[in-house]
Amino acid sequence: MTHSRDISRLLEIMASLRTPGSGCPWDLEQDFATIAPYTIEEAYEVADAIARGDLDDLRDELGDLLLQVVFHARMAEEQNAFDFGDVVEAISRKMIRRHPHVFADQDGRLTPSDVKGAWERIKAEEKVERAARRPAVENSHKSLLSDLKAGQPALARAMALQRKASTVGFDWNDPHAVLRKIREEADEIEAALERGDASELESETGDLLFAVVNMARHVGVDPEMALRGTNAKFERRFGYIERALASRGRSLSSASLEEMDSLWNEAKAEERPASYVIPGRE
Repeated sequence: MTHSRDISRLLEIMASLRTPGSGCPWDLEQDFATIAPYTIEEAYEVADAIARGDLDDLRDELGDLLLQVVFHARMAEEQNAFDFGDVVEAISRKMIRRHPHVFADQDGRLTPSDVKGAWERIKAEEKVERAARRPAVENSHKSLLSDLKAGQPALARAMALQRKASTVGFDWNDPHAVLRKIREEADEIEAALERGDASELESETGDLLFAVVNMARHVGVDPEMALRGTNAKFERRFGYIERALASRGRSLSSASLEEMDSLWNEAKAEERPASYVIPGRE
């Protein structure tokens, strides 16, 4: 098996994997829908490598993400829809069109705000063109929210929906009002718990998450990054519990919830800055 820096070699590898009879059984079973979750996962892993500042890992994760593009393009080629070259041509055409200040003759220099304005105008023109290519839908309603990307992760889409609605004044006045909404939604979850209604619990939990995203937006916090930070914190503290138990010759399955809670609090205490002093315990 030869290795190459040329994209054509990667395209050949994917073609081989998708060749009936001699290809990979797993790859041959896949379609756009089954591969889509992996595409999203790889994009998140790229973001994670960036957040960790690990450039070696970033190189590998970008390769994994590129493979997803190649995979989708190959399946489309098999359906005579488009191929990888069409994907490259489409994005090249789009980038040139959106950067007339770079790729076309211009008199004078554009300011960053001029560039952003041109970008938004050209994107709007492209949306009109795409809409014109789609089949007409009778009595279709053009919503303020219609142009938001449907494929966004739920947290990002919640943020985008709220931002869009806020442009016409449909928004909370201050974070305290959002906090009251969060408490209201928590109360509704408690009521749903009492009724034991699984469907209602799902709906109310979604409402609570949506309200929390609203809070994050109002206080200038990226909910995705905030949750990533909390996930990392949970992993650190849980790891502390595992190590502490192992040092005592114990396993997680042998420990009580009270023991694990106590170790969790120890982990929290160790994370406090050295200068931190608990009031009354100087």
